[in-house]
Amino acid sequence: MATVELRFSAQPEHVRTARLVAAAVARRAGVDEAVLDEVRLAVGEACSRAVGLHRSHGITAPVRVVLSEEEKVFSIEVGDEVPSAVGGAADVPGVRATAVEEDSDGEGEDHMGLAVISGLVDDVEVSTSDDGGVIRMSWPATPGAAMS
Repeated sequence: MATVELRFSAQPEHVRTARLVAAAVARRAGVDEAVLDEVRLAVGEACSRAVGLHRSHGITAPVRVVLSEEEKVFSIEVGDEVPSAVGGAADVPGVRATAVEEDSDGEGEDHMGLAVISGLVDDVEVSTSDDGGVIRMSWPATPGAAMS
């Protein structure tokens, strides 16, 4: 299992870099070429959401992106450090939510961002805790396919 971890300050200009890294690692992991745009867009949306949460809550910790290549699966986790900030995610179709608590700040934007992600990715899970939130997304991969 190969893993790449990226941490960046909560600045919008760093989201583009996260998208580019995610697409490059996904390609190397064997994610189908036709799906790479969806990977790029979903990561961009998840990272933009995390940046917005950090900025609106005054969090100075970096946004975390973990890209993992497992057997036949490529997954990305985008984490923020805003406690229980995914209010209402259970109401977004296609998103599995765990440990979700209500939060009225930015709820509309949060729903929209999560809805966009769920439209791009078949396997999405959103979780929150007192330590922050994580959006986990995964795609099928064919190891070695990128090398051929």
